[in-house]
Amino acid sequence: MSHSRNIRIAAVILFLPLFVFAQTPDRTVTGQTTVYSFAMKTINGKEMPLSEYRGNVLLVVNVASQCGYTPQYKDLQAVYEKYKDQGFRILAFPANNFGSQEPGTNEEIKEFCETNYHVSFDLFSKISVKGEDQHPLYRYLTMESPFPGDVKWNFQKYLVDRRGNVVAMFPSRVKPTDKEVERHLEALLNDKL
Repeated sequence: MSHSRNIRIAAVILFLPLFVFAQTPDRTVTGQTTVYSFAMKTINGKEMPLSEYRGNVLLVVNVASQCGYTPQYKDLQAVYEKYKDQGFRILAFPANNFGSQEPGTNEEIKEFCETNYHVSFDLFSKISVKGEDQHPLYRYLTMESPFPGDVKWNFQKYLVDRRGNVVAMFPSRVKPTDKEVERHLEALLNDKL
C-alpha cells in the first residue's frame, strides 16, 4: 500500500465519526420545531396533539389559582371571547412552580376557573414550566424559541402564529387586554396564511 493511501484511510477513520456526529440532530428537546410538535393532556386527562390547533393564533400561558395575577383569568376570557371567532385560542397550563400558588388537583383547578372566571378557553393538566421536571413544551419555549430564558412567574404569555412559531412573549405584569398584546394578536389574525 502506498503511503498516501494509508494517510487517506487514516483520515477517513479519524474524521468519519466527527462527520456522522455533526449530522446527528440535537435531541435534547426531542427535535421539535413548532408548538404543533407537542401533545399535551387536557384538564380532563385527554391526550391532545397541539397540531389540532394548526392554523390558529395561540396564546400559551402558565396559570395559577392563588397568585396576585390570578385576576388575569378574567382578561384572558375577555380576549378569548373577543377573538375566538377569528381563529384565536388560549392554551392555559396550570403550574405550581412559583410560591406553590397552584396546589390543587386538575379537578379543583377546573372548578375554580369555571366557577370564579367562567373560563371557556382550553385548560390543560398541571405541568412544570421550569426546573428539572420542566415539560418539553416549556423547554422548547424557554430554550429554542426566539425568547429564550426561564419563565419568570405565573401568567407569562407566549404568542404563537398560525404556523406554530413563537413570535412574542409578554411577562406576567402585561395583561392579555394590553394594547400591545392586542396589536400583535390582531396582526397575526389578519395573516390568513
